[in-house]
Amino acid sequence: MKFLVTLEMGEDGYIVAECPALPGCVSQGRTQEEALANIQEAIQGILTVRRKHGLPIPEEHVVEVEVPA
Repeated sequence: MKFLVTLEMGEDGYIVAECPALPGCVSQGRTQEEALANIQEAIQGILTVRRKHGLPIPEEHVVEVEVPA
């Protein structure tokens, strides 16, 4: 199972990682590698809880479009 993750530089210098398909699934790290490892752990935790409580696992449908600035 794969999920899209966004990475953004936070005001405090940490990299903020978010999984839009799983509302509230946000983590951070000092480096990109740390942020990705942390968000992967957060995703796994949310999936475990959703399965335990019989909640559906969202399917991600993403369309990526480049827009000129």
